[in-house]
Amino acid sequence: MSKIRILLADDHTLFRQGIKTLLAAESDMEVVGEAADAAAAADKATELKPDVVLLDIGMPGPSSFEVARQIRRNRPDTKVVFLTMYDDEDYLVESMEVGANGYILKDSPASQLASAVRDVFRGGSYLSPRMLSQLVHDFRSRVKTTDRLPRFASLTPREKEVLKMLAEGNSVKEVATQLDLSVKTVEAHKFNLMRKLGIHNKAQLVQYAIQKKVIKLPVLS
Repeated sequence: MSKIRILLADDHTLFRQGIKTLLAAESDMEVVGEAADAAAAADKATELKPDVVLLDIGMPGPSSFEVARQIRRNRPDTKVVFLTMYDDEDYLVESMEVGANGYILKDSPASQLASAVRDVFRGGSYLSPRMLSQLVHDFRSRVKTTDRLPRFASLTPREKEVLKMLAEGNSVKEVATQLDLSVKTVEAHKFNLMRKLGIHNKAQLVQYAIQKKVIKLPVLS
C-alpha cells in the first residue's frame, strides 16, 4: 500500500525533526521533504508533489496564506493543513479563504495530527477540537446578547447563496465570477445579509453558517 507523502514546512528545525519522528511511526505515512520558509515550501510542493503539506503560519518570506493559495491553485490534488500555535479565529477564517483543508494546533496530541493527515488525504477536512469548541462558545456568547436568534428565513435566496459561498472560503471576487455578478453586487448582498443577521466579521459568518448547517462541520476524529 502506498504511503501518504507529506511535506513538512516550519522554520524551527527541532520542531520539524520532532514531527518527522512522530509521523515516521505511522505505517501509512512518510515525510518526503522539509522546508524552513514559505518560499521553499512552495518550491518543494511543486518539485515533490506531496499528498499533504503541513504548513506553519508566520514563517520567514512570503505569507504562508498566499503560499497555501498558490499550492492549492497549482496542485489541486495536494492538501494543505496549517500546523500552528495560533488559536486565532481570524487566522482560521483566512485559512479557509485560501483553500486549506485543515487547521491543527501545535499543542495537539500526536494522534490528532495523524488523524488530520488521514482525514484530509481522504478528501475530508480537519479542525482542532479546541478551535471548534472556541467557535461554538463564541457563537453561544453572541446569541445570548441578542433578543432572539437571527432569522435565516429573512434572507433572500441569493443572499443565502452568497452566505454559503463566503462561508466556504470563497472571496467576494470568486463569488461574483461563479454567480456571474459584479463585485459591487456581491458586496451589496454580503452587506445586507450581515446586517440582517447581526454579523460583523468573517469568523461570525462562518459560525452562523455552521450553526444553521449551511456548511458542514469539519471532520473530527
